[in-house]
Amino acid sequence: MSEQPAAQADDRRETSAERLDRNWDSLLQELRVTQTGTQILGGFLLAVAFQPRFTELDGYQIAVYLALVTVAAVTTAVGLGPVSLHRMLFRRHAMAQIVKIGSALVRITLAGVAIVLTGTTLLIFDVVLGRAAGLIAAAAVLALTLLIWLIVPRSVRPDGP
Repeated sequence: MSEQPAAQADDRRETSAERLDRNWDSLLQELRVTQTGTQILGGFLLAVAFQPRFTELDGYQIAVYLALVTVAAVTTAVGLGPVSLHRMLFRRHAMAQIVKIGSALVRITLAGVAIVLTGTTLLIFDVVLGRAAGLIAAAAVLALTLLIWLIVPRSVRPDGP
């Protein structure tokens, strides 16, 4: 890669290496925020099995619970993937690949967080208010998540809000 300043749409005067470092720093910041949310939800889910009322869950609720624990664990593992990738490849000067793969892993992590967030809402409302309330609450959380995470960013114009 050239070390000459790269032309950017936002007129940043940075080399390709500087741009990759900036992109990596941005990915790490996103992972910090995402990992905190994943840990909170995962911790909540792990604690549920040790509550006295856990034995009162029906088959559907237990299946949802186990699916959520699995998705939370996989999401945590995928979210840690970019750090492990960096640890294994940074000395090989493979920053472009690290950023590209890391970005994909962050997107997968966000999808996992959306599933765990929606599913946890489903489970809580199902246990407290019933199946219909659980499905409605989960649909509302999923719709809001998709709106904020996908639709709003796509509606942003490069020349302003």
